[in-house]
Amino acid sequence: MSVRDTVAHHLRGPARTDTAGQIPPAGSLDATMRIARDLYDEIVAHARAEAPNECCGMVASRDGDAAEVYPATNAEASPFRFVIDAREQLEIHNQIEAAQLDLGAIYHSHTRTEPKPSQTDINFSKAWPGVLWIIVGLAAGEADVRTWKIDDGKVSEAELVVE
Repeated sequence: MSVRDTVAHHLRGPARTDTAGQIPPAGSLDATMRIARDLYDEIVAHARAEAPNECCGMVASRDGDAAEVYPATNAEASPFRFVIDAREQLEIHNQIEAAQLDLGAIYHSHTRTEPKPSQTDINFSKAWPGVLWIIVGLAAGEADVRTWKIDDGKVSEAELVVE
């Protein structure tokens, strides 16, 4: 599924399915992503800057490696949830596609709870098959960054390798 189709799926529901009726994944469901220290630090800095509200953004990847971080604006400006404006999502997706990258992960912060997917996160992930979920926990003061694979409502911890 192209990045544009993924955005259309998120905004309108599934645009198309494969022959088995399944939505093709946008990226890899590989449970490991390698990320450069500067990109990792950018995500953590974004989370701290937006606190007490949740931050959000997208991570473009190539072959399972994080290639670029795209911070986004939390349209909700809320400590309890995040929403990326549809136009901003499309703009980010166009940039990812133009760079010939994949959407590898969506990131956001949890400012009051540990960095585990909430039921809201799990429900939201259904619109974004095939991406990892990076959650920055700030509740304990220090950033606790964890990564998750959420596949059809099933949650498992993934590995984020900082290099």
